[in-house]
Amino acid sequence: MKNARQEKIVELITLYEIETQEELASYLEQEGFHVTQATISRDIRELKLTKLTAADGKQKYTLMQSHAPGMNDKYLRVLKDGFVSMDMAQNILVVKTVSGMAMAVAAAIDAMHWTEVAGCIAGDDTIMCAIRSTDDTLRVMDKIQKIVRA
Repeated sequence: MKNARQEKIVELITLYEIETQEELASYLEQEGFHVTQATISRDIRELKLTKLTAADGKQKYTLMQSHAPGMNDKYLRVLKDGFVSMDMAQNILVVKTVSGMAMAVAAAIDAMHWTEVAGCIAGDDTIMCAIRSTDDTLRVMDKIQKIVRA
């Protein structure tokens, strides 16, 4: 129950600009999770959520970045440089890379902390990513396409 609730929290803060714990509790209630303020507070701490100023000047919850500044650019560059192609098999995403780059590209994908990705396994030039659903696989493919085209 806790894992499902925390996954839903990450999904909700990605979809909506949630400013308060009360607002988050309301969204969770709509999704069938009955929570107390103490539970919300604990989940926020465990998920390492932080508040960020949105474009409209209001605060919103977001996932705290756990890597050093500038690392995201490095991961993007590794993904872009190592990527060759990708194909999906329902909720499995198969990514082909330059020979010897699969582990680095898989680490880059994992470092993105995309909620859709459960995890990656890498060989020499092939990565298998376990994605939460077929729809999520399409979303991840779109994200990767945007990165490699940039």
